[in-house]
Amino acid sequence: MDHLKPSSANSSPLTPLGFLERAATVYGDCTSIVYNSTTYTWSQTHRRCLQLASALTSLGIKRGHVVSVVAPNVPAMYELHFAVPMSGAILNSINTRLDARTISILLRHSESKLVFVDYLSRSLVLEAISFFPPNIQAPLLVFIADYDEEEAKAAVDPDRTYEGLLKTGDPGFKWIRPETEWDPMVLNYTSGTTSAPKGVVHCHRGLFIVTVDSLNEWTVQKQPIYLWTLPMFHANGWSYPWGMAAVGGTNICLRKFDAATIYAAIRRHGVTHMCGAPVVLNMLANAPDARPLKQPVQILTAGAPPPAAVLFRTESLGFIVSHGYGLTETAGLVVACAWKRQWNRLPERSGRDVQVHE
Repeated sequence: MDHLKPSSANSSPLTPLGFLERAATVYGDCTSIVYNSTTYTWSQTHRRCLQLASALTSLGIKRGHVVSVVAPNVPAMYELHFAVPMSGAILNSINTRLDARTISILLRHSESKLVFVDYLSRSLVLEAISFFPPNIQAPLLVFIADYDEEEAKAAVDPDRTYEGLLKTGDPGFKWIRPETEWDPMVLNYTSGTTSAPKGVVHCHRGLFIVTVDSLNEWTVQKQPIYLWTLPMFHANGWSYPWGMAAVGGTNICLRKFDAATIYAAIRRHGVTHMCGAPVVLNMLANAPDARPLKQPVQILTAGAPPPAAVLFRTESLGFIVSHGYGLTETAGLVVACAWKRQWNRLPERSGRDVQVHE
């Protein structure tokens, strides 16, 4: 038998962007995003991303251009994970905790054509732009205003806002699919803890595979309620922006959080899944008013293993902890601690009386 050859009927470039298209069809009237008083469905999120992708192309953004974003876990940050690559551009999510000089270096190195800036990072990014040499053109800035906050309305130019730009886009836009699955989709920078930040480019194929693998490894069910306690700028939220679209989940967005905010969101929204560094587990374990959860919550942590005392305490509260490890260079988690059935026979130890220290 002759080998099968790729054709349009049996082969198309792998990309996680298609998960949004499917979510709009399969879960169209289901909730996609919740943020304060704002709620979107998957059909609305799909339409908004198409509009934004259309608006970006109208501004001259082309295939291969870099579009950066400096923002916390607000709805715009989530939408940009789809809208920017749907315009053919490459998304660069920048750590909001960096200083202005470092951000300036990243914007120049990436040759960013446009930067979406959260209103609280406005002065930070403007300072970063001030470090540009005269012979390098500064990127266009578009500000993300939080209309639940009065401060945001005064901080940005109403003619250069995210929502204003989005409204100019065509909801019927035919998004720009990758020519090959090896086309670049995101550009991330390492944290620079050991040296200067290094750029890492990931393709559509790689992000598709990492997204599916992350869902499978964590055994994420359909339509989870996912709480965004992991920064999306951190390795693209370990691929879960695209993963939540794949399973029709609900994204509970948080601009900032503490233990009380997390527990309140869990109770209010019925959260089933969340991610975070070990420090988040420690925060939950040490909360003075922490009470056992009414229903279990899956929490995925990564990096250095959490101390045993933290694990005992968080599990005693009703969290089911999973642990993995990844790098910016791997686009997400690549190693996970797989639970073994024989471990269920090990004696339990209560963390209720264990004092946890940072």
